[in-house]
This record gives sequence, structure tokens and C-alpha cells, in this order.
Amino acid sequence: MDESTQKKKMDYGRAPAFEVLFHLGKKTMRPGGMELTRWMLEELRVDAQDKVVELAPGRGATTRMVLKLLPQSYTAVERDQVSQQNVQEILRNEKLGQCMVGTAQATGLDDSCASVVFGEAMLTMQTRAVKLKIAKEAFRLLAPGGRYGIHETCLKEDSSAELKTEIEGALRNALHVGARPLTPKEWQELLEEAGFAVRKTQEAPMLLLEPQRMIQDEGLKGVLQFISRVITTPSARRRILGMRQTFKQYSNDVDAVALIAVRPK
Repeated sequence: MDESTQKKKMDYGRAPAFEVLFHLGKKTMRPGGMELTRWMLEELRVDAQDKVVELAPGRGATTRMVLKLLPQSYTAVERDQVSQQNVQEILRNEKLGQCMVGTAQATGLDDSCASVVFGEAMLTMQTRAVKLKIAKEAFRLLAPGGRYGIHETCLKEDSSAELKTEIEGALRNALHVGARPLTPKEWQELLEEAGFAVRKTQEAPMLLLEPQRMIQDEGLKGVLQFISRVITTPSARRRILGMRQTFKQYSNDVDAVALIAVRPK
């Protein structure tokens, strides 16, 4: 497939970063990689008694991991029918779970319908007001004692207001989506404002496009396929190099964080 044919399907220069990366074959879009995702799932302690709700599962990398834990039930919430169908292909049949169309801040699910709710790499893109609405929706969905997990991008605690504004602008230009990461303390305060008690926090480097992290997340074969597509498509190569340059420029200021919170009984 030549570049002109690919452009009909993807405008690498203008599309949101997650669409570009998915189109090029990257399956894992978590800021802290699958290692931090595994930490989050281990701390959520999903078992056969749990009713799990996943917000915005995307291409379902974590969905597959959760289904292997054989929860009592699994429900995903996605924003549109196309995204819903992607998740339904993973679920295969209703016995394994279901995917509903809705927003993370207004899922349409019943009060206290879950014992575990989680979402990854989706709060960072929202304004603080919407972040809080989503956290409050997770609180509503959980029964007392239920657990909430998030995995997002974060800034260092000592980041100045000026640096935060600079980083937000740089990420917006590179990713073509709004990116508003918080410090770990600010993430905790957000969850507490929604009513949660935060139990555990874990940070990790944000190495989304670094070779070692990519091999861990995608496997060697996946990385080689990704690199092949990038180097043979000039517009894709320019976009990926631009993203990687931005990540490296702020590598000392931007990390990933996962938090585990509980709805008090």
C-alpha cells in the first residue's frame, strides 16, 4: 500500500495521536505501559465475585486481561457504536459480558451496580470539571466498599503553573487532543472530592514510544511491524518523530500514575 492510498484512510498530520498509533499497529496506549496496568489490576483484586465496569476500553488490551480473571460480570461503556463493536468482537458473546454505548460521565447504568470500576488513559484528556464528573459517575456505579482504578498521565509534584501550561500546549500540539495531566497529589484530591478514599498510588515513567517499553507492551514482532509502517510512510514518520521529540523534551516532567480508591462503606 503506497502513502497516497494510506492517506485516504488516515491523515497522519492531523489525526489524534491515538488514532495514528492504532492505525500504525500499536495496540497498547497506556502511559505507564502494561506493567502499570498489571499493577492496577492486581491491586483491584478482581475475582469471581466481582461485577466489573470498564470505562472507554478502546481496543480492549485491558479488557482481555480482565476477562481472564473470570469476574461474575463485565460491562464496558464506549462512546459510539463503532467503538462498541470493537469491544463486542472481544467479548464474542453475551456470556462473557456486554458493551454499552454511553459516556464515561453519564453511563446510563444503575446505581451501585458494580464492585469494580476502572478506566485508563481517558481522564487526562478532559477538563478538570469533566474529570470530576467521571469520577463521581464511577462513585455512583460502585456499591459501598467497591474499588475504583485509574491509570493516567501525571506531572511531577513540583511543577510550576507556567510549566504545566507549557506542557499542556506542547502535548496538545503533538497529540492533537487536549491533554491536561495532573500531579499525583492533584489526582488524589480529585478522587477524594468525588467521595473516594485513595488507598494506593503507583508511578512509572511515561515511555510510550521508547523501544524497551514498546517491546514490553507490543512484543518484538509487533514493534518491528510498527517500525516498518512508520519508516515506509513519510507523513507517519514525521508525526511519530514529532511526538517522540515532545515526550523526550519533557521526560523529566511527565510520568504515568495509577491510583486505587475505595467508595467508603
